[in-house]
Amino acid sequence: MSRVSVRYIVNDVDAAIPFYTSMLGFKLEMHPAPGFASLSRGDLQLLLNRPGAGGAGQAMSDGQLPSPGGWNRIQIEVDDIEATVEKLRGAGARFRNEIVTGNGGKQVLVEDPSGNAVELFQPF
Repeated sequence: MSRVSVRYIVNDVDAAIPFYTSMLGFKLEMHPAPGFASLSRGDLQLLLNRPGAGGAGQAMSDGQLPSPGGWNRIQIEVDDIEATVEKLRGAGARFRNEIVTGNGGKQVLVEDPSGNAVELFQPF
């Protein structure tokens, strides 16, 4: 069975790596060039690309470059969402919203250093 990965376009791979490893528990798998890194957390493989770097960062035929941001996101389950938010805020992380409660639990959207959304989720 092939591995499934998620790719995020980030402005600065070197700035994104400590956000994901130190703040969200990812493991750095490889960082062979300034424009690319591969990280993992459990079964999730997260590929980080800088615009213009490698095949994934190349411009489209109309000249549009891949860019970070948007609303698609990975979801990370956490044991204590309040403590996780406090840790991230203390490290200067930006949030799109405050913690909200839904039918299945609590969630909040934190942005990586390039503005990509990461959903933190604590189930009931």
